[in-house]
Amino acid sequence: DVGAEGDDVTMIDLKNRFVLPGLIDSHVHILGENNPRQRLQRVEESDADDAVAGAGFARKTLMAGFTTVRDVGAGSGDAIFALRDGIARGDVDGPRIFASGATISVTGGHGDGTQGYRDDIAELLHSPAVCDGPADCRRAVRNQVRRGADHIKLTATGGVLSNTAAGLEQQFFDDEMKAIIDSAHAMGRKVTAHAHGVAGINAALRAGVDSIEHGTYLDDDSIKLFKKHGAYLVPTLLAGATVVEWAEDPNSFLLPPQRAKALLVGPTMHDMAQKARKGGVKVAFGTDSGVSKHGENAREFALMVAAGFSPMEAIKAATVNAADHLGQSGAIGAIAPGKYADIIATDGDPLANVDELLDVGFVMKGGAVYKNEN
Repeated sequence: DVGAEGDDVTMIDLKNRFVLPGLIDSHVHILGENNPRQRLQRVEESDADDAVAGAGFARKTLMAGFTTVRDVGAGSGDAIFALRDGIARGDVDGPRIFASGATISVTGGHGDGTQGYRDDIAELLHSPAVCDGPADCRRAVRNQVRRGADHIKLTATGGVLSNTAAGLEQQFFDDEMKAIIDSAHAMGRKVTAHAHGVAGINAALRAGVDSIEHGTYLDDDSIKLFKKHGAYLVPTLLAGATVVEWAEDPNSFLLPPQRAKALLVGPTMHDMAQKARKGGVKVAFGTDSGVSKHGENAREFALMVAAGFSPMEAIKAATVNAADHLGQSGAIGAIAPGKYADIIATDGDPLANVDELLDVGFVMKGGAVYKNEN
């Protein structure tokens, strides 16, 4: 019994279903999906186009049972903040969004997004979140906070889908990362770091980052640093599986450097997650949807179980752990008095088979029913 019944309450009978808190995806890019035209889309489409596309992806995500998401990189425009606020007002159906806005990255690094364009076009596409040197990085963080960022994301290392053969190792220098993290914390914002290579992972953790995205090549020292600083890992196993599928398809849109990195990173992520779990690292559920398709977020559960997590551990990663990771334990992550009425239900038992979460039949967010399939 989590609340009193009023005069105008509608009773919903879920006694023959399995009821869970609304799920939380800690790593999405909700304004788009990777596709062969995405480089052209950057110069053809506006922030308004992104917001409209994002509204469709947001609805798919909500209908899949994810009532809260953390968006960790949405170009350099304001579309993500407009979508976040529109959902909060009730203008658009979608999950509650916590948004970083533009990703803080080095010139030419993962997250810059202007590689390969001629200079005059690159100048037009230049993000104010690209920075070099500690002072410039402090400016970039403060600018994102001014624009409305709920948290800050930095790219500590190279990435798989960067259009460059710059590898997967550390890109920000230690003093730059420290400037980013200290500036964000001074303004009340948590910081997460995209990081594949171990040097970048460990440098970000030493600098005080709150979480690591991907964490592909973490080692024993990384695990010690995670535990010392209380940082979370968001493994994004679905992203690894997705880029391998693309890399193995001779007709995919991946460029040669992207294909090579995908074939290195994807298979390694399973072992990374297994190692992190055994080492006692705190894990929050995240998919990198936008790389994978929105609405298929629950595919991550089976990948976590295959990496050694129990179904309960995987579900906790997407509920209580993810809520704690966001700093929102008082509002989401459990069905309890005082929290948002974010509730989902499945026909089958997800503790017996996590794939039951691929077919969520009931979705309530904030007390409003968005889906109820009998």
